[in-house]
Amino acid sequence: MDSQEFREFGKAAVDYIADYFETIRERPVLPSVKPGYLGDLLPKEPPQTGESWQDVLQDVDRIIMPGLTHWHSPRFHAYYPTAHSFPAVVGEMLSAGFGCVGLSWIASPAYTELEVVMMNWLGKLLDLPEEFLNCSEGPGGGIIQGSASEVTFIGLLAAKEKKVKALMELNPDLKESDIKGKLVAYASDQSNSSVEKAGLLGSMPMRLLPANAEGKLTASTLLEAIRQDKNNGLIPCYVVACLGTTPTCAFDDLEELGPICNKEEIWLHVDAAYAGSAFACPEYRYLMKGVEFSDSFNFNPHKWMLVNFDCSAMWVKNAKYLVEAFNVQRIYLKDQHKGLAPEYRHWQISLGRRFRALKLWFVLKIYGVEGIQKHIRHQVDLAKYFEELVGRDKRFEVCTSSMGLVTFRLRGNDSLTQQLLEKVDDRKHIFVVAGRSDGKFVIRFAVCSRLTEKRDVDFSWEELLSQAEEIVPSKNKINTELSDKRSIASIELTDAAREKIRMEKSK
Repeated sequence: MDSQEFREFGKAAVDYIADYFETIRERPVLPSVKPGYLGDLLPKEPPQTGESWQDVLQDVDRIIMPGLTHWHSPRFHAYYPTAHSFPAVVGEMLSAGFGCVGLSWIASPAYTELEVVMMNWLGKLLDLPEEFLNCSEGPGGGIIQGSASEVTFIGLLAAKEKKVKALMELNPDLKESDIKGKLVAYASDQSNSSVEKAGLLGSMPMRLLPANAEGKLTASTLLEAIRQDKNNGLIPCYVVACLGTTPTCAFDDLEELGPICNKEEIWLHVDAAYAGSAFACPEYRYLMKGVEFSDSFNFNPHKWMLVNFDCSAMWVKNAKYLVEAFNVQRIYLKDQHKGLAPEYRHWQISLGRRFRALKLWFVLKIYGVEGIQKHIRHQVDLAKYFEELVGRDKRFEVCTSSMGLVTFRLRGNDSLTQQLLEKVDDRKHIFVVAGRSDGKFVIRFAVCSRLTEKRDVDFSWEELLSQAEEIVPSKNKINTELSDKRSIASIELTDAAREKIRMEKSK
């Protein structure tokens, strides 16, 4: 493919994407395909000769599109948002077009330089303590990772390395293997599954402590777990606090948990993957009070800040612990610029890195702070509107409402709400998923798409109501049915009376 063909193909692809978003509201949010559908549509062997780009684009429409779940449909309310915007798409296109790999500063200076500035912009947008920023005089700084899952794991590895070195300095007779075998980590049982996976991958047991009725990890629960483990000869090492849990978007209290971790010399990592974007709005920053006690902080612009996946922002109070955990030198990676700019390969698992800062830059420049705040506030308002709709129907109860997420259920046995979810899933008009709140089976309704409007919330609520009607009929329907039965009975009695009169007359 030459440059001219690339121009034509690229322009056609942009048109295809634009057309897709203009028609996405009309598409069923969930696909109707069965597992293995694609294997029957594609040849068993790769083509011997190349095909035209026109044929390839037609195959995308014919083969790929029917198997997509439309995450950006205004009727997609499952999980949490995955961010999307056209400025971010263009940033991805340019990054792919440049085709560089940022494995060191000299490998592409703009990769590192722009990321340093973007992490400062983001940190200031959220009003993080200055000690976390690259522009501070201290050892802290920020980096763009792929996902919150990576960040939680990276934080655990850094915490492990820090703890092992500290204990061996205090007692040189200790063996590294003896220490690592006793380390333990903690998180709420409301934390994301990736938190538990980090413990598995890092060979550190992750104790999932019971949250309270509000979905929060309390100081007393954490203290008791630490006390028990220390009495059993274990070494507390790592705590993950959640600002915006996956099931209900609950917020752990950092002002309670932070001092405990600092006193016990335990690394405190803050996972604000979804809700962290809301801290761009000053009215929500009270929810992260105590963040200064943490050792690392993370949120995903690719969830709620209009930046396409993947883009996960991580800050650390002292970057040396990352470098000590991940620094492996080779002669071909050395250059004369050491120390003048961060070498991000020492802050991550992989050697190479993509130019993620470019799409983040485009979004921040084109939307601005006001545009991002408007987007977040609009989606919070839509969630509050949905909460009001649920509250008007006495058959339902709102279980939790936080940021852009509402959890609700049909009153009564869990089986009623399970039936409702199954009926909605079968119809594929909207997409919602299950959760648990205070031990109850609930449906999670998240405002996800940047295209969602009030009319879409109305559509989704009407879809839920129509299916609930078959499980728990409304009073109006019951009254109508009773009225119909009375009318039928009245007609039958009247006919019987007429027959009796006719018989009496015949006598």
